[in-house]
Amino acid sequence: MSFERNPVQLSNTLLRLKKRLESNVGKAIADYGMIEDGDTVLVCVSGGKDSHTLLSLLIALRERAPVNFRVIAMNLDQKQPGFPAEVLPDYLAKIGVDYRIVEQDTYAVVKDKIPEGKTTCSLCSRLRRGVIYRTAKELGANKIALGHHRDDIVHTLFLNLFFGGQLKAMPPKLRTDDGRHVVIRPLAYCRESDIARFARGMDYPIIPCNLCGSQDNLQRQKIREMMADWDQRYPGRTDVVFSALQKIVPSHLADQTLFDFKSLRVGGETVPAAADALFDAPWFGRPPHTSHVFPLPVVKA
Repeated sequence: MSFERNPVQLSNTLLRLKKRLESNVGKAIADYGMIEDGDTVLVCVSGGKDSHTLLSLLIALRERAPVNFRVIAMNLDQKQPGFPAEVLPDYLAKIGVDYRIVEQDTYAVVKDKIPEGKTTCSLCSRLRRGVIYRTAKELGANKIALGHHRDDIVHTLFLNLFFGGQLKAMPPKLRTDDGRHVVIRPLAYCRESDIARFARGMDYPIIPCNLCGSQDNLQRQKIREMMADWDQRYPGRTDVVFSALQKIVPSHLADQTLFDFKSLRVGGETVPAAADALFDAPWFGRPPHTSHVFPLPVVKA
């Protein structure tokens, strides 16, 4: 059984990577006000690289954060075949974090309701979300931390764009429908490649996923493949797309609920964001460069 390494055993390369990830997480927490003094944060740990990294970074940041907050790790044992139920309890006890293992046979429910060959995400995610919210309420946790990272957020943007007809991604922070909890994604600024390298270096006891994320016919998997190819041919594209999500200009889109297009009049007061600056610097104030050329992605059905 392998457990998280002692900090003194980390190589200089891994220490630098850890520092970068901690910096990214700290900045995301600060930018979006994710964690405040007195919060109890329920960290959802599936056993994958993302949730392991999230838990480790939050524990490390808690030691020197300017606010006091409690961390509770939670794993949902969904009773899928082959799930090593003893791995996470042993690991969480070893590192000394408060934790709760919740056993709920959502796997059997999903297999009973969803026909063979169909994707199970719609029902599985609703069942899982309900269990998480109930557990957070029982433990008095007001914040729920999920392990979605920057790449997940960008993939969700294109998933909604191509298959849902909406310009919508995955928010770094949101309030649940009943208003009792706030869901946070502290890894929002972290690259998946960095997380994967860090998890390998830390030798976490990774539990392979054989539920939703392992289905070959997922549209999300197609988006992942598209973005991997895009990033390989045009390095930095995922970074640019995520940056664009933080620089929304409603006046240059077409949603009438976000911008009052009808009130625009000749000679009226000019709103800077609504002005025609399409041909202004910085985009057209510098020589053209091939790295700024974005080929239209092709998603095969």
